[in-house]
Amino acid sequence: MSAEPPESGHGDSARTIRRALAGVLAFQLGLAALLFLGDVGRGFSLPSTGPAAPGLDQPARPGDQTRRFAPTDRPARPDSAPMPVRLQLERDGDDAATLRGEIAAGDADLLARRIASMDPTPGILRLDSPGGSVSDALAIGRMIRRLGIATEVGAQAICLSACPYLLAAGSTRRAHPAALVGVHQHYFGENTLLPAFIAVEDIQHGQGEVMAYLSAMGVDLAVMQPALLTPPDEIYLLTPEELQSYRLVTSPWNG
Repeated sequence: MSAEPPESGHGDSARTIRRALAGVLAFQLGLAALLFLGDVGRGFSLPSTGPAAPGLDQPARPGDQTRRFAPTDRPARPDSAPMPVRLQLERDGDDAATLRGEIAAGDADLLARRIASMDPTPGILRLDSPGGSVSDALAIGRMIRRLGIATEVGAQAICLSACPYLLAAGSTRRAHPAALVGVHQHYFGENTLLPAFIAVEDIQHGQGEVMAYLSAMGVDLAVMQPALLTPPDEIYLLTPEELQSYRLVTSPWNG
């Protein structure tokens, strides 16, 4: 008596499931690799057929506001000194201080100690920063608001990436028409070697925290639209009119 042939349907189903699982794993590994490369290089981006964005030294006009971005970039101005790699706080007159440099991890704690040591506490904080750590920027911003400090960005200053969160924290806030204030997408978390669904969850959580922060500071959440549409290696420069309409500034610049 001959043996019955194996059920081909069951075998085909098992192979289909294995192929599907292998495809999902390959997708997650590929996305994790892209996230890792972006986190390491910070200048990494997918190939694009469009023209490259101009540099920060090129003037921006409504409808032409996207510029190349790297934390070390700043306009080529005669008085432009190298940007510090950590935030530096210096007294600037009797009632003001200047906060300048990249926002590094741990700067929130360092800045809290610096401001606590100042007597009196500055009433105005002048910003000049290409941004950096989002979590530290939010922590610094909450401290600025708690202390009732006003914020401003001067004519020769920049406030890019995570820096606008500091500007948004001011009890009153203003920006010179020649100042460069810009937003873009952010990185969240330190380790991107994670399954894709975890990486996406971290990004969504980070964006949710940013939105809650901006809402608490009285900023129009519509500012998230140009931010989310601009990749991390570019920056969207906000016009004076947009700064007012998004309520990132509350007072005109009167000298």
